[in-house]
Amino acid sequence: MPLWMNWLDDKSGIAVTIISIALMLACGFLMTRITKKLRLPNVTAYIVGGILAGPYCLNLIPQKVIEGSSFLPDIALAFIAFSTGEFFRLSSLRKNGGKVVTITVLEAVGAAVLVFVTCHFILGLNFAFSVVLGALATATAPASTIMTIRQTGAKGDFVETLLQVVALDDVVGLILYSMAISVATAVFSSTGFHISHVLLPIGKNLLLVGLGCLFGILMKLIIGRRSTDNRLIVAIALLFSYCGICAVLDISPLLGCMAMGMVYINTSEDERLFRQLNYFSPPILLLFFFRSGLSFDLGLLVGSSEAIGSVSLLGIGMIYFFVRIIGKYIGAWSGCRLAGKPQKVCRYLGLALIPQAGVAIGLAALGARELGGAMGRALETIILSSSVLYELIGPGAAKLSLWLSGSYSSELEEMAPVQETAEDGRKKSEVDLLIERIQKIQSELPAHTENENERAFTEAAEEYHRNQNLPAPRRTPRRRLI
Repeated sequence: MPLWMNWLDDKSGIAVTIISIALMLACGFLMTRITKKLRLPNVTAYIVGGILAGPYCLNLIPQKVIEGSSFLPDIALAFIAFSTGEFFRLSSLRKNGGKVVTITVLEAVGAAVLVFVTCHFILGLNFAFSVVLGALATATAPASTIMTIRQTGAKGDFVETLLQVVALDDVVGLILYSMAISVATAVFSSTGFHISHVLLPIGKNLLLVGLGCLFGILMKLIIGRRSTDNRLIVAIALLFSYCGICAVLDISPLLGCMAMGMVYINTSEDERLFRQLNYFSPPILLLFFFRSGLSFDLGLLVGSSEAIGSVSLLGIGMIYFFVRIIGKYIGAWSGCRLAGKPQKVCRYLGLALIPQAGVAIGLAALGARELGGAMGRALETIILSSSVLYELIGPGAAKLSLWLSGSYSSELEEMAPVQETAEDGRKKSEVDLLIERIQKIQSELPAHTENENERAFTEAAEEYHRNQNLPAPRRTPRRRLI
């Protein structure tokens, strides 16, 4: 039991829960102050903070709070999956054709197949565990890649292809995971394996995808008649309702929430709702990733689990770490060659697909609950530990791929090429050339500094005040506290 609980009365369950949530939020935020200095993503801070605050280190959060927050993976993944649906615009898919889909499917399936074959046939691990771990290998973390692109100012066909692939990658991952977990749970059936044990869960998922589409239409109809202050209320109510239905039927809400987002964006063209939800969700995602760190079993990592095989989890994690990278690279190379992409795109796209975090961790939490017992704990432990490593090397690998592909350069002459001679044929001085290059770089910088999600949320607040005949909130310059 955490020491601070000794100060409270045994009956103060509400106080314990509230203080625990406050500690999780505060510790997660404080860890980001450290990872920011190291240029690591916030997800890494939340996971490491959870591990440090967990029962195997400082023991700050009581076990009953950890167990009582088991609903967080469903809620967090509902937000993630709904946001993923935004990338399923029919107009974009028609515009990009089948090339991006081909690359995405091959790089995802390449990682999944190679991880499954290595785990099951080479390491001799349990079939159900291997097939789920292979499905989890498909997911990537686009945030690190996108951050690196923005920092370097990279441009060109390589960057456009990369952004389209990472946008669709998690969609493929969600679909493959849904299929894999259906197969895995069918293997564990007490009545023995039968094809109906696979087809029935797939049928349920298809029905819930249809229900998600109906929820998307309902969201569009209701939100279209609502004032801005109620948009978030309606959207979150529908997302939570859908998650509740899925929980009753014991089915993952991922595909349905993704279908909900897809239908909503295609019927309404309303991007602002996605921005508002993305700006609202950080505390929920922090709690989810922090809780994942709390559940991380350090003792299990250095041992082995008879439920999956004789190989230690540390060994499995290291093999998974490298095999997934190889599978991503081979799959991306094959997809680019098949799609007729230039040689540099074929060679270096796989390097930019290494990061793995949010979706994979969420799917691992759901998979751990579905598989249960030692196998579920082993699955979550491997994904959590490898995700930290992926986030450590991911930004560096993405930057290397952008540089090798020629998408950006550290040389000023290549970053901002200008005409070296004037109209009258006179050669410009070094000072003139430098001024022109600086002006060109400044003209290509974004015109705003405000985050898109924050801007959408601020606009909604201003519209709410106007509707209520209240003075608009003052916009003050953002100051850095640290």
